[in-house]
Amino acid sequence: MNKAMLVFGTRPEAIKMCPLANELRSRPEDFETVVCVTGQHREMLDQVLGVFGVKPDYDLHVMRPGQTLFDITSGVMSKIKSVLADERPDVVLVHGDTTTSFAAALAAFYLQIPVGHVEAGLRTRNLYSPWPEEFNRQAVDVISSWYFAPTETSRQNLLDEAKPGDRIFVTGNTGIDALRTTVRESYSDPELGWAEGSRLILITAHRRENLGEPMHRMFRAIRRVMEERPDTKAIYPIHMNPQVRKAAHEELDGFDRLHIIDPLEVVDFHNFMARSHLILTDSGGIQEEAPSLGKPVLVMRDTTERPEGVEAGTLRLVGTEEPTIYREFSRLLDDPAEYKAMSHASNPYGDGHASERIARILAK
Repeated sequence: MNKAMLVFGTRPEAIKMCPLANELRSRPEDFETVVCVTGQHREMLDQVLGVFGVKPDYDLHVMRPGQTLFDITSGVMSKIKSVLADERPDVVLVHGDTTTSFAAALAAFYLQIPVGHVEAGLRTRNLYSPWPEEFNRQAVDVISSWYFAPTETSRQNLLDEAKPGDRIFVTGNTGIDALRTTVRESYSDPELGWAEGSRLILITAHRRENLGEPMHRMFRAIRRVMEERPDTKAIYPIHMNPQVRKAAHEELDGFDRLHIIDPLEVVDFHNFMARSHLILTDSGGIQEEAPSLGKPVLVMRDTTERPEGVEAGTLRLVGTEEPTIYREFSRLLDDPAEYKAMSHASNPYGDGHASERIARILAK
């Protein structure tokens, strides 16, 4: 039997790791499964754990008010050491590009415990875009023994870096697995009732590198486009970051067809996505999830580590300059052929069975 320890700490990680945790726990003949959460995000993490019914075996409780990357990294490193030493798992599974993933992988490396990287191989090749995520994922791939790449492009990135080909497996993305649990035909919500009869625009914006003037430009462009098109309404589940909230309220307050609401739980957010017309985001995971639901995505970033979606036509990079966002957002609303092409493009990120593939590989 293999002992597999999953370590994660943020809401996006939890959405993508909970399906894998449940898959491994459904195979007690193959795995002893241990779940350790760091609590890098607190309330948002707990919401996701509840949705998927995942009860952690360990909770490191590292979150602090006003925490910095130094706080998270040192907190995870110091608290996870005894957990790893006591459990001695055969493999530590981390996800993607968070500071939790980097610190947990480094701790496992120091104890010479093999690391399996779920969602390995994503690259922009610019260590400061996105920051610190690009460094985190590259560093985890240096440490890892097993690579679970979501796409062929990710696999090729790893091969280009001389990672061993027999340790790289293309599995699809576990985030698509999560949608099979969360999107429900019977779902309803008062905010969706408010938007009924309009083209619903779903917005997310929170990236560190977009704080300040880039975020103001993004919000101004969105507001201008929507003011010119009265058949649109927007919902913006806003991040907890006070800088994000300040910029949003300064630019968007007083526009009654755009509702700024508190962060949504994962079931709510996935169902809001399913009922939206299109999505504007600077997030990562949404770039994978939305195409599964047939929703075009305008990515308000200058780079993306998910070029497969751009190549497939489901995503469009629009940067953070106001004229570009205004132009591309307007085009997608005004050109039915353009909208149809993006909404019907095939999803390159998988079929919803990535967790099963990873479990089968680990069992061998």
